Amino acid sequence: MEDAMIGLGYANRLLSNDEIQSVVAQALDAWDLKNKRVLVIVPDRTRTAPIPSLFRLVHQELAGKAKSLDFLVALGTHSVMSEEALNQLFALTPEERNGKYAGTRILNHRWDLPETFATLGFISPQETMEISQGMLSVEVPVKINALVLQYDVLLICGPVFPHEVVGFSGGNKYFFPGVSGREIIDFTHWLGALLTSYAIIGVKHTPVRAIIEHAAQMIPTPKLCIAFVATHDGLHGIYAGDIQAAWSAAADLSAQVHIRYVDHPYQRVLSIMPEQYDDLWTGAKGMYKLEPVIADGGEVVIYAPHIHEFSYTHGKVIEAIGYHVRDFFVKQWDQYKNHPWGVLAHSTHLRGLGSFEQGVEKPRIRVTLATGISKERCENVGLGYLNPAQIRIGDWQGRAQEGILVVPNAGDLLYRLKPR
Repeated sequence: MEDAMIGLGYANRLLSNDEIQSVVAQALDAWDLKNKRVLVIVPDRTRTAPIPSLFRLVHQELAGKAKSLDFLVALGTHSVMSEEALNQLFALTPEERNGKYAGTRILNHRWDLPETFATLGFISPQETMEISQGMLSVEVPVKINALVLQYDVLLICGPVFPHEVVGFSGGNKYFFPGVSGREIIDFTHWLGALLTSYAIIGVKHTPVRAIIEHAAQMIPTPKLCIAFVATHDGLHGIYAGDIQAAWSAAADLSAQVHIRYVDHPYQRVLSIMPEQYDDLWTGAKGMYKLEPVIADGGEVVIYAPHIHEFSYTHGKVIEAIGYHVRDFFVKQWDQYKNHPWGVLAHSTHLRGLGSFEQGVEKPRIRVTLATGISKERCENVGLGYLNPAQIRIGDWQGRAQEGILVVPNAGDLLYRLKPR
C-alpha cells in the first residue's frame, strides 16, 4: 500500500462521475488490496454523502480481488439501522443484497452491545490534561468496535464538513466516535462543549481533533481513507490516501465550499431541516451551523415538522436535564456529572453561548422548535415552540434587510460573519 495521495477538488464546480471513478479506481489499484480482508467504514443517513455510488465503485474494484469486502456503518450512538434502512442507505434492493452483493456484509456499529468492543489502551490523566489545555484531567479508556481488529485493511469512506464538536468532521473521526465506545465519545463531546461549538466549529486543528488523532494511533490495523467534500448537488472534491493527508486536503476544500460569509448578524433565522435528520439530536445542526450569525437576543427557529423526538437514543436523559448553557452545568457539576457527558454536551451545544450567575441563566439567543414535538415538551426542556403548521416559508423569504434569514437544507453549510 502506498501513502501517496490521489485527489481532485474544486470550490467552484462539481466533479464529474468519470473524475470520481478515476480517483477511486487509481487509489484502490495503487493500494494493492489483493487477497486482503477489507473493512470499509461509512457514515449513516445523517451525513450528506453519495454512499450508493461509492459503494458500487468500491465493490466494482475490489470484489473478486480482495479476500473479503465488508462495510461498517459508523453510527456513533445514533439509532441502530434496520435491514430495510441499510438497504435504503446503500440504495440496494433485497434481491441485489442477496444476489450480486451477497458476498459483502453491511453491518451496524453495535454501540449498544458491550461485548462488541475491544479495548486498545488508555489515554492518561496527564495526556488529557495536556491535550485539553488544562480543561480536563481524567483517564479515558479507548474502546473500539472489535471488527477493526479482524481485517487486514480499514478504509474510511466519508465526507468532511465543519463540525460543532471537533472543528471539521471526517478522517479518524469515523473511528472515534464513529465506531468507538461511549467513554471516549463522552470525553470528546464534553471537551468540545467546554471549548464551545461557537469557538470550535470550522476550525481545522482543535484539542478535540488532537484527542481523536491520539486515540487513532492505537489502532494496529493499516488505515486508508477516501475523504470527500459533498453538497446536496454532488461532490466538489475527493481525496484518497493516508488518512491525515486525505482528511487535511478535504478539510481545506470544505472550508471553501461549506462556509458562507454574511455581512451582518440576523435577528431571526429559519433553519429548514431536511428529512435525513430524524430527531433533534441530529437536527440540532440547524442551530450549530447558524449560531455565529445570530445577533445577541436573536432567535433560531428549527423548522422540521418530521422530527418528533429530542433523541431516539438519549431522549429520557435530555428530558431529565433540559437544554442549558455550558456554565449551568459547570457551576453545578456535582449535580450533573453523573449524566452521560455526551448528552450534556448536546444540551449546551444546542442552547448556545450564555451565562449562569447567582442561579440565573441568560442564554445569548433564543432556540425555538417548529417540529412535531409538542409545546409542553419544548417548554419543559427550556426551548421555545412555534406551530409548524402555521409557518409559511414564503412569509419569511426575501426579508434579509429586516434581519430575517431563511436557510433551506440547513445542517451542512456553516454561516459566519465576514471579518471586519
